Amino acid sequence: MGMVTRWWWIRHAPVTANHGCCYGQTDFPCDVDDQAALARLAPMLPQGAVWIASPLQRTTMTATALLAAGAAPPESALTVEPELIEQHFGAWQGVKYTELHARQGSDWHGFWLAPAQVTPPGGESFAALTARVQPAIERLNERHSGRDIVSFSHGGPIRAALGLALGLAPEDSLAFAIDNLSLTRIEHFPEPGGAHGWRVVTVNLPPR
Repeated sequence: MGMVTRWWWIRHAPVTANHGCCYGQTDFPCDVDDQAALARLAPMLPQGAVWIASPLQRTTMTATALLAAGAAPPESALTVEPELIEQHFGAWQGVKYTELHARQGSDWHGFWLAPAQVTPPGGESFAALTARVQPAIERLNERHSGRDIVSFSHGGPIRAALGLALGLAPEDSLAFAIDNLSLTRIEHFPEPGGAHGWRVVTVNLPPR
């Protein structure tokens, strides 16, 4: 199977400062007071891993809280990866979900704020997020081949990672549920003849 690269995707702890509203790339802090959940999640993470996070403070806060809860420390300092930031919802950021639903009508998506190809005013579509995130994953795969990569990120990028692993269109990737403090594991491995493959180990696993 060769040098397997193991991705451990963690969605950040809940954001409470903007309750009931779309926050997207707004840099709100998260609530890391659920010590029981953090204590359950911490030992699930591997030792000696590469730790990466998006530029938003809710991801680095989650990483810091897991270290305090007993997670095995990374091999080196946490690295910020700008391409793994959440989708930019433009003018929708700060607007209540109920209002967005009323505004969009039939353009409202059952699992996300809009269909994958819809671009919020001044923002980016989920399809654009996918086009941003997936090359970053491939770059990090090459850089850290054969390693464990713990990535503290957001619902959108984690769905994009699953889409890459399964060869899904962006619209189909929106069907995945990704909860706060959940663990999603995917593995990348070289195949005979120079091809590459992905394996999905678990999706949206809660702290246990």
